[in-house]
Amino acid sequence: MREYFPLLVVGGITGAFSIVFVVAYALIKNKKEAIGFDRNMKDGEIIRRLFVYARPYWRSFLFVGLCMLFSIAYDIVSPLLIGYIEGMVKAKFALSKLFGMVGVYAGILIVSLISTYVQAIVLQRTGQKILSTMREDLFTHIESLSHAQLNAIPVGKLVTRVANDTNAISMLFINILVTLVKNCFVILGVLAAMLCLNYELTLMVLCFVPFIVLFTVIFRKFSRRAYRKVKDGTTDINTFLSENLSGMKIIQAFNCEEKKMREFSARNKKLASAKQKQIFVFGIFRPIVYMLYISSVLCLLYLGGKGYIDGVSFLGQTLTSEIIVTFYMYISKFFNPIQSLAEQFNFLQSAFASAEKIFTILDLQPDIVDSENAIELSEVKGEIEFKDVWFSYVPDEWVLKGVSFRVNAGQTVAFVGSTGSGKTTILSLICRNYEIQKGQILIDGIDIRKIRISSLRQHFGQMLQDVFLFSGTVRSNIVLHEEIPDEEIWNACDYMNASGFIRKLEGGLDEPVRERGNNFSAGQRQLLSFARTVIHKPSVMILDEATANIDTETEALIQNSLEKMMNIGTMLVVAHRLSTVRNADTIIVLSHGEIVEQGSHAELMDARGRYYRLYTLQSHREQLQTA
Repeated sequence: MREYFPLLVVGGITGAFSIVFVVAYALIKNKKEAIGFDRNMKDGEIIRRLFVYARPYWRSFLFVGLCMLFSIAYDIVSPLLIGYIEGMVKAKFALSKLFGMVGVYAGILIVSLISTYVQAIVLQRTGQKILSTMREDLFTHIESLSHAQLNAIPVGKLVTRVANDTNAISMLFINILVTLVKNCFVILGVLAAMLCLNYELTLMVLCFVPFIVLFTVIFRKFSRRAYRKVKDGTTDINTFLSENLSGMKIIQAFNCEEKKMREFSARNKKLASAKQKQIFVFGIFRPIVYMLYISSVLCLLYLGGKGYIDGVSFLGQTLTSEIIVTFYMYISKFFNPIQSLAEQFNFLQSAFASAEKIFTILDLQPDIVDSENAIELSEVKGEIEFKDVWFSYVPDEWVLKGVSFRVNAGQTVAFVGSTGSGKTTILSLICRNYEIQKGQILIDGIDIRKIRISSLRQHFGQMLQDVFLFSGTVRSNIVLHEEIPDEEIWNACDYMNASGFIRKLEGGLDEPVRERGNNFSAGQRQLLSFARTVIHKPSVMILDEATANIDTETEALIQNSLEKMMNIGTMLVVAHRLSTVRNADTIIVLSHGEIVEQGSHAELMDARGRYYRLYTLQSHREQLQTA
């Protein structure tokens, strides 16, 4: 019994570790929901949906599988060759025969290396194609979301989904899945070879397999929790950066740098803590697997050495030095894939966590979609009618309450009222940026819900107070996605008095535009937005506080252009300065989501109602400011 004492010591140590990990797993499992351990989407569902992206490239994956066979064959055959060489060296042999066996080994190695290289190239190309397709699908889906949905999701979170999370999934196709499949086949192949070679030693190695499976299952649970916290921390930091870098001028203006630094530091420390826990989990698992590997090697050397030295035959099989050498290599081939599987579990959990977050966005159904029989509008006259429209951003908090009015084609209608009265909301509803809860909105007598969204918005030109310019050039920001001759661009710029400052630019129409147009003044950005709107020849013009950021001199320049535009098509105007809407055909006065007055400027002044009071008060303030 004493001669088996070393084996009992190894078994006792392994069993002790098993008990500790099982107890830890049981304690964590009881707190599963409290720590966010579970995943909302099952692994099988994630794999099924990812397979949809991989299916078009099945030929590439099949080719990779064929290349993989050569490297698998090397892992299985090479120990046998080394064992054969060991037996040949031990006995009398011819040097030419040794060179021949070394040549065979080298040939198998070279073929394996070439196949591994080709496999990597094919996988990289295929993975990038899948990555591009998924990013395009995700970006297209985000474009389809309504304004309300986009307002509810932080920009940083969307950036993380499109950029970071798709990279993790790319690694899944490029490396993880193929490595997992290869390692599984290597393990099975090595196990079969060991059984054929010596089932006594094979049974000894298999005694460690239940512990490997147990530790892997436990590690899988801990690593999933750790990876979810890392993903959440990364998203939190990206969201914080997206918001605060965009608002850095405000932070500096109000001297909030230290406060924001503390907030960023807290998020950064939270992410660092999550990463440390992730490393800690993996730092425990891999040494444990390595311990099992070393234990199996020690048992091999002990049993093999004892059997070889004493000439002991066990279960009818005699151990030889070449068998011991071959088994030593096979044990390495058997445990290396298992250790690699442990590493792949890290990437696999990362990819699954990323995939779940991506599919959560893709599963977000757009609030506003085309009806089944939606029609295309070839032209729009510009007749607009609201019929008892009720709308709220938040349930039961009505922003519009039974609003009804009619705009004839070619008319200019202005909406005035205090902040929060519903002016901008009306303009958003006409373009169907939001869906109304009650009532009906008609364009040329057609309910806008029966018109294709893209077709509807194509006929509207929107000029807003907060102008957004894309990185690029002045030309690209005016024409956007269309190809328009320079002559037509200059005509639009001349028409909107934007050509004056553009011609002074060093690059003219090719002058670079930095992020959000921050190398242009607010007035210049607004004039560019006017030119951008006019050049696309909309049937209905929407101006939402469009002159708010333009100085008095610039405003005077565009007043003549605005008057010309009034004769081109229907125009809807929201203006803070009431003096800019005096020439409107109809002025609609709103208060708390209801129409309280409507008529021309002269009619409303004669009525001496709410509009009269607003106009008189504003005129008095302007006179005081001038004085």
